[in-house]
Amino acid sequence: MAAYLARRLLGSALILIGISLVTFVLLYLLPADPARQIAGRSATAATVENIREQLGLNLPFYERYLRYLGGLLQGDLGRSYIQRTEVNTLIASRLPPSLLLMAAGIAAELAIGLTVGILAAVRRRTKLDQGLMVFSFVGVSAPQFVVGILLIYVFAYWLGWFPLSGYGTPQHLVLPALTLGFLGAGWYARMMRSSMLDVLQQDFVRTARAKGLGKARVVLRHAVPNALLPVIAMVGIDIGILMSGIVVVESVFGWPGIGQLAWQAIQRVDIPIIMGVTLVAACAIVVGNLIADILALFMDPRIKLR
Repeated sequence: MAAYLARRLLGSALILIGISLVTFVLLYLLPADPARQIAGRSATAATVENIREQLGLNLPFYERYLRYLGGLLQGDLGRSYIQRTEVNTLIASRLPPSLLLMAAGIAAELAIGLTVGILAAVRRRTKLDQGLMVFSFVGVSAPQFVVGILLIYVFAYWLGWFPLSGYGTPQHLVLPALTLGFLGAGWYARMMRSSMLDVLQQDFVRTARAKGLGKARVVLRHAVPNALLPVIAMVGIDIGILMSGIVVVESVFGWPGIGQLAWQAIQRVDIPIIMGVTLVAACAIVVGNLIADILALFMDPRIKLR
């Protein structure tokens, strides 16, 4: 196990360095000029050049990247061009709301998706099964900003059950979490249904039924735990989808997380913030996949390390 973790950690570090390089190249190739954005439209060419020199934007690409990589290895994500604040400080202040929203989104998609998948598998080839699969298809296909606006209109504006936007109370969390989890719920429902149908045909399930166990006990005690194994691996992958969706959801609901911070940085071409948020998101994906693999190892004795 220790050797496996060491290999995975080394591979994760190389992946993060690769992501930093690719992101840095893409931002370098952008036609927008950060110095011009900072100076304003009415600034003179001399002022823009002075700002570019102060920020090190006049240096060759390789030198700029090596400087950034050196700071990154020391835990320094740089300094915001616009806000004149350390990126570490900005992300640290925005990260807790985003982690809270992500956890609530995962809980929402698992609660909805697994329930729908189990019911669809148990009631296979019935109208309930067909209706639930249509629901999952809509969930997979619907854009998150459309789902968010609909939820705001129905549950916040029309019914008045939840606030329109903001942050600070459990009521503020419900609609953003449902919006974030709606897409994933469709994927989980389809995967859980497929996994459940496969498990329900296994010999140990037939044996449990032959012993006279009730249908609910056979499903919940024997079938569901075994059907969950593919879902566990999907949770780690799903963190990447959630990180991309957070940008949209936080913008729709005015949620003060790193997604909103990233959107503001993109509009202003604030490269250090864009790099910092991208690397934080990449770390979340890598850690999520590692945790999912470790959980799968402990939950399924058939999986062996090679």
